[in-house]
Amino acid sequence: MAVEDKYISYRTYLVAFFIFLMAIAIAVKLTNIQWVDGDHYRELAKERTVKNFVIPANKGNIYSADGSLLATSIPSYAIRFDAVAPKNEAFEKNVKLLSDSLGMLLKKSSSTIQNELRKARVHKNRYYLIAKGLSFTQYMKIKGFPLFNLGAYKGGIIVEQKTIREYPIGQIAKRSIGYERKMPEGYSDGKGIEWAYSKYLNGKDGKILKQKIAKGQWKPIRDVNEVEPQDGYDVISTIDVYIQDIAHHALLKQLEEYEADHGCVVVMETKTGQVKAISNLGRGNDGIYYETTNYAYAESHEPGSTFKLVDLIAILEDKVADTSTVYDSHGGIITYSGRKVRDSHEGGYGKVSLARGFELSSNTVMVQAVYNNYKNDPTRFVNHVNSFGLNKKLGLAFRGEGVPFIPQPSDKNWSNISLPWMAFGYGVSVTPLQTLTFYNAVANNGVMVKPMLVTEIKAWDKTIKKYNTEVMNPKICSDETLNKVRAVLANVVKKGTGSKLYSKDFSMAGKTGTAAVNYAQNGGMDKYYASSFVGYFPADNPKYSCIVVVHKPNTSGNNYYGADVAGPVFKRIAQKIFTDTPSTNVIKKLDSPNPKQESNYNAYYAKAQKKQNVIPNVRGMAGMDAVALLGNLGLKVKVVGVGKVKKQSLQAGQNIVKNSSILLELS
Repeated sequence: MAVEDKYISYRTYLVAFFIFLMAIAIAVKLTNIQWVDGDHYRELAKERTVKNFVIPANKGNIYSADGSLLATSIPSYAIRFDAVAPKNEAFEKNVKLLSDSLGMLLKKSSSTIQNELRKARVHKNRYYLIAKGLSFTQYMKIKGFPLFNLGAYKGGIIVEQKTIREYPIGQIAKRSIGYERKMPEGYSDGKGIEWAYSKYLNGKDGKILKQKIAKGQWKPIRDVNEVEPQDGYDVISTIDVYIQDIAHHALLKQLEEYEADHGCVVVMETKTGQVKAISNLGRGNDGIYYETTNYAYAESHEPGSTFKLVDLIAILEDKVADTSTVYDSHGGIITYSGRKVRDSHEGGYGKVSLARGFELSSNTVMVQAVYNNYKNDPTRFVNHVNSFGLNKKLGLAFRGEGVPFIPQPSDKNWSNISLPWMAFGYGVSVTPLQTLTFYNAVANNGVMVKPMLVTEIKAWDKTIKKYNTEVMNPKICSDETLNKVRAVLANVVKKGTGSKLYSKDFSMAGKTGTAAVNYAQNGGMDKYYASSFVGYFPADNPKYSCIVVVHKPNTSGNNYYGADVAGPVFKRIAQKIFTDTPSTNVIKKLDSPNPKQESNYNAYYAKAQKKQNVIPNVRGMAGMDAVALLGNLGLKVKVVGVGKVKKQSLQAGQNIVKNSSILLELS
């Protein structure tokens, strides 16, 4: 018995000893927590119960040159339902009324909605989606519906808000306006104005300190923010919505008619380089055309005959030949190092002057003129090309510019056919925007200006940054050469390859181009044509320059040439700008039109502008179409919202008072 008591006492002492050790350890740990690691644990506790939340800055808007909204940020709401939160009495009393209200707003069956709500309650779904993509007005209506008007804890309503970027004019100029998006990896990516000017548009996010309270909710600690958000600045673009609308639909019509793969059009103001319209359309798998790639800026390819203007200027500047110099087209075929150069016209053009060869786009004439005069010194010719800036990028603020290629005599790949092939636009590669910039310099009395799509950064009525016209080359050639070249370009339309475009009512000048693309790929099986027209109008006193390029038109009718495919787009744009856009009426803006020209234009306007003089009913019409229609009638249009026209401030049938304002409310 004594042994057993002794054993029990031993175990008691042992347990007491371990308890004593544990007490010491606990005391040491508490001391460490309080004095040694105290700051760390206090900070950890604070992080889990108090933290900074980001207050997103309002992103700036993008406007057109005339103040129309091109891109803006609007709130978008999602409504969810915590089916566990409402008490049974409140749920049963209001579920039918809530379902009826939601059914009317969302255009759904009331019974279906009620069944879903009951199912969510049975399954204790605390995050059931009611609707998403709601406007502020719709959100406010739902917030006041039966049951939901009891709030988050008693009614179970959960509101999620996010900001989405909207583009009121839709597909038009979409690729140039661009986008910015967050990638899964965490970095930002984008295109166009949205990306290039994101540092101005995005503003700076703010911060607010909140403390965690019951049921996982967070409550602001102070009445003031830790860091106040700074709204982004607005960007004013050069785009004119009327000209943009004209260019977009003119290109689209032609792409659809010729079942082409893709195409682009750019309209630029001659003196400033401001891009008034830029449209890039590619055919999707469904046969519909979308803005997916900025072909005008990103696609570098062989230009074909539009490059012949380089030949003409170089030859006239060096005085190695004149517009009257005669060349024999040799039956439409000449050979260089075993490779044939052919004219599109079978049999050639006989013996013609250099000017006439250019007007008829004779490959044999232009190649002879270049090769005969520069074969012993090709560097002299290529230096002209380089001086026009065609061997390097334009260097705009946007990503993804196509890389130009101009072979240099010092290159190891330079061969005997490099020079003659350059003369008719092959073996070289430039973007449509580069080509337009070159032609625009001819229209602008030899001054080459850089294309621009943004004129100003603004904060309300305060200018933050202004962008002025940038001169790339103050004089690409002499006035003597310019006068001769401009006369020849006008004759291309009057009596050359562009004669189908000629109109006695208004003058245009330019050059047709038809280039074979991918002719060296897959044994020529992948070859297709790119049809183009580039020039300016009016010919005597240019206001705008324009380029149209259409890739892979249907060749079944053998009418894939630039004059047939791209030329009509150019003419339609020029014609509509003259007749349908009062704000850009060329006669009003011409510096010094001659009396005969002005008389012709005024007569044409009077004839073309005989249109209805009452306000049309635009309700139900797409906002962009309504803006273009009413603007063309001389009204100042203001728009609220996006989508289709729901209301108009001036009623249909009223007499039009020019320059009066009309407000359109869009759905």
